[in-house]
Amino acid sequence: MSLLLIILIVLLLAGGGFGYSRYGVGGGTGIVGTILIIILILYLLGALRVA
Repeated sequence: MSLLLIILIVLLLAGGGFGYSRYGVGGGTGIVGTILIIILILYLLGALRVA
């Protein structure tokens, strides 16, 4: 579980900038897309409980 947290932190800190620098402001996933992907993965793994 701690490995997953480390990977998520690295993605949050470094993963968002790749889309903007390569494809411009509107391209790539950016930080918002990265956060949405992480939330989706956590939801699918059952880490987030939605009533």
